[in-house]
Amino acid sequence: MELYDIKRINYEAQAKVMKALAHPSRLLIAQALMDHELCVCELRELLQQDLSTVSRHLSVLKNAGLLIEEKRGLYVYYHLCCDSLRGFITALNQITGEATQ
Repeated sequence: MELYDIKRINYEAQAKVMKALAHPSRLLIAQALMDHELCVCELRELLQQDLSTVSRHLSVLKNAGLLIEEKRGLYVYYHLCCDSLRGFITALNQITGEATQ
């Protein structure tokens, strides 16, 4: 495999992450998970959306490699899989003038 092909695969993976974060609800989920893990029911309440919509957003983030899920009894909890996402979101907040957390 040539170097160009390897870089292309890497860029495609990076674009998948960017696409996953390119929705206000998914950014809100990522921001909320910066502080601590949350269960689906808490995220549904935060987003004020139906369970199927929240599950779809979580699936997109998980498939992009940004979330880890853990089932405990009847509840599924989510947390960020990498601390570097916190820095990325903080940088976005600074760029857009939002207060950082």
